Amino acid sequence: MKTKITVAVAREFVCAENAGKRLWDTEVSGLHLRAMAGGASWYLQYRTATDHKKRTLKLGRFPSMTVAEARKRAGMEAAKVKLGRDPQAEREAAKRANQREREETVRAYLEGPYAVYLDRRKGGKTTKGLITNHFPLWLDKPMSSLRPEDLARWQSEQEQAGKSWGTIKRAWDAMRAMLNYAASPKRMFLAKNPLAGCTLEPPALNEEQLASAGAERRFLSDEEVAQLFTGLVLYQEERRAERRRSRAHGKKHLPDLDQLEYVDHVEPWILTMFYTGFRPGDLFGLRWEHVNLNFKTIRKIVEKIAHYPEHSRPKEFPLSDAAVDVLARWSQQEGKPTQGYVFQSKRSESGRMDSHAMQKPWKQIKRLAGLPESLHLYTLRHHFASSLVMAGVDLLTVSQLMAHADIKTTIEHYGHLKPGKARDVVNLFALEQTPSNGEERRYGN
Repeated sequence: MKTKITVAVAREFVCAENAGKRLWDTEVSGLHLRAMAGGASWYLQYRTATDHKKRTLKLGRFPSMTVAEARKRAGMEAAKVKLGRDPQAEREAAKRANQREREETVRAYLEGPYAVYLDRRKGGKTTKGLITNHFPLWLDKPMSSLRPEDLARWQSEQEQAGKSWGTIKRAWDAMRAMLNYAASPKRMFLAKNPLAGCTLEPPALNEEQLASAGAERRFLSDEEVAQLFTGLVLYQEERRAERRRSRAHGKKHLPDLDQLEYVDHVEPWILTMFYTGFRPGDLFGLRWEHVNLNFKTIRKIVEKIAHYPEHSRPKEFPLSDAAVDVLARWSQQEGKPTQGYVFQSKRSESGRMDSHAMQKPWKQIKRLAGLPESLHLYTLRHHFASSLVMAGVDLLTVSQLMAHADIKTTIEHYGHLKPGKARDVVNLFALEQTPSNGEERRYGN
């Protein structure tokens, strides 16, 4: 049916009886109103300039789009056709592009392919939460559209919101790991990481931080090492004395600690960290399945860097005789288990100790040993690395033993000399360069 469409004609045409029928406009070629059970819509029918195929383009709903608006829109689309364009094909291409963008957004990848990967990783839920909670404005952006200025803006917003440097860095590390994973050769979801090489701007240190920075990452002096071992002995003696008192006051059911090598997990745990330089998290996650006392090795996935694809497989670490001796004695006391956590929690259902489980024992040992109250448990790891470097071990080997994701970390934090050795070097220089009495001094230019 063809007629000059007016508002009254259109309203009369739109009814249940005309569902599926078309009302063609005589004013604009190809413009028509199609009635449907739930209303009606405007369409433009045209033929493509290249192959003369008949195409139908939806313009809008009636009566939201008025008759005049429909004619104007139809005229604009018809003009495109005269120029050799295909409006319907362009709309379909744009729709496909939008769909691809939605599929390639941070949110889509995080909740899709990357979620499958995270589900197989310890701490995967935490990683997903870091990205979701700290990058809300990035979630609906295509990953390939991210730019360095987005990172700079994000860091500034986080700092203005009062987030600590540690929190900001953890969130960025989680996002960076996901982008690296998406761009890895095996996945090729992204042609390349759009933020590859981008780093956070380090925070400015205040006076207090500048004063304490030199003391944060250090090794133990010979005296402190001796104090540490003394503290472990005193800790064991204190626990045994407490148990003897408990048994003497009617608690005979409690085990006699005088008959045990170790009163609890504390001494073997600390000694294992001292002799291996392992991170606390890797000791909490250490299982007997990882330990081979015959071959003197530990083979496990390093938890802190496991989210990097290149570090997602187990690494093998050699054990010193001292470390083997500690673990062998602990194994003997525990009944020579072949599976389960090496340092098992009696309270946790999973058997894994809480990440704060060593805080109280470490505080006790420092008190008994006379060690500085500010001495961090992590210093045992720094001491391990620094001692190796000072003994002349090459930095690549130290980096591997420390399970650093990048050797730059090893160079930055442990590629230094012990102050005592540095002093020997400068004293040697001064001795060689200082003239004896009566000789001309070799100062100046």
